[in-house]
Amino acid sequence: MKMKHLACLTLSFLLALSFYACADDGENSGDTPQTEQPDTFEPDSDDPDVSDPGANAPDSDDSDTNDLDTNEPDTDVPPAEAAEQLARAAIAGTVDPIEAFIRISHGAGFPVKCQDGKYLFMHLHEKGPWSIAGDFNNWEAQAMTRRGDRLWYIELSISNPIGSAYKFIQRSTDIADPWARAYEYNQRGEASFVAPPQRAHLQRFRVFSGQSLKSRDIRVYVPGTEGPWSVLYVHDGRELLGADWKLGDTMEEIQGDFLIVGIDNTDDRMEEYIHVDDNYVGSTWNAKGKEYADLVQKDLRPFIEKRFATKDLRGLLGADLGGLISLYIAHLYPDDYAFTASMSGTLTWGRLALNNTTMQELYEEAGKRDFIIYADSGGNEGDGCLPGWVDALEDEESRDNYCATKAFVDALVAKGYELNKDLFYHHEPDAQPSGEAWAARVNIPLEIFKDLDEK
Repeated sequence: MKMKHLACLTLSFLLALSFYACADDGENSGDTPQTEQPDTFEPDSDDPDVSDPGANAPDSDDSDTNDLDTNEPDTDVPPAEAAEQLARAAIAGTVDPIEAFIRISHGAGFPVKCQDGKYLFMHLHEKGPWSIAGDFNNWEAQAMTRRGDRLWYIELSISNPIGSAYKFIQRSTDIADPWARAYEYNQRGEASFVAPPQRAHLQRFRVFSGQSLKSRDIRVYVPGTEGPWSVLYVHDGRELLGADWKLGDTMEEIQGDFLIVGIDNTDDRMEEYIHVDDNYVGSTWNAKGKEYADLVQKDLRPFIEKRFATKDLRGLLGADLGGLISLYIAHLYPDDYAFTASMSGTLTWGRLALNNTTMQELYEEAGKRDFIIYADSGGNEGDGCLPGWVDALEDEESRDNYCATKAFVDALVAKGYELNKDLFYHHEPDAQPSGEAWAARVNIPLEIFKDLDEK
């Protein structure tokens, strides 16, 4: 099991600031960065924290951040206008900057398009100087103006903003804008867009919160079509939609035309992705799976459906504990999800050390339902799968959940599910529980969901 406790994303705050006269006020400092097109980001060893532009900002799971009701921007002001107003108010000190930045991210997004048609790019970092370079200026670095201790900004007129890439630069180091709404991964790493390109790309919404859980980022794979789209919600979103799994590449390969909403994990991943308590590696983990399921169903779904044109077809997908929670959300809301996929799901959870209800028992008790289920595993049966839950821990640690997954599938067949119709099972012999192994076969559940989408 990948029991990693990922630290929540550190906020790297990008403000939106507009002054109609953007003359140098004497607060610029340092040398102008190099003007050639930036190479792939490599941290400067003399300035190690440049790789983390939010190193000096509060953590995203800070209690003050979680208490903010920032998921929905003001509804009586157009998002673009609200973003500019919030940016100006934050700089004027009349609105808390953290709240302003999150509201802008959840609204029109960054960079901010102003009423006069110009774009405001903002970056927050104590060390400087910072510049910006992109397609719009032939990758010639333009110095940003410093205001206060760590705010850097520049206002630019951009004639062709759609799909126009840019990065922030400090000396010879370049980074993507950590708050840019639209972005992609390419051979140089992450690239930010002034406005979304007319092709498949990623969009992000920073510091999403709900159900008293820690805040997290939401990433959305957006096809290059008009929509409306079906929606597949995936867990461990940073890994699945990032450079690890590269789901965007797989979507291109299968010609998928649906949204993928990636939900980043937090350092409470273990507890948020489990449905009951259990003991593992010497610790008892207290389940927050119900709260996480409600976050997806009651907070995130309305958030996404308000911002994108969506169909009434939804699915869930995850690996390891992400597979477990995908099954649990579908169990709790069987009428709202047409598909759920568990890749190497930790189906022994509940019986690793305690005697709590397993996912198989929940599904057996519920009986046959209408949503489609996909379950897979790597590994193999080893010395044989023992009856009951005698070897639950061995199955989890040594067999990539092979025995529990096979037992789960057999139990569903006994309840009336039909293989290759409403129940799909795949075994990848000897495959390890790793991002690389899951990414190599994620096309299978994606194609099943694609077939549902095209019916």
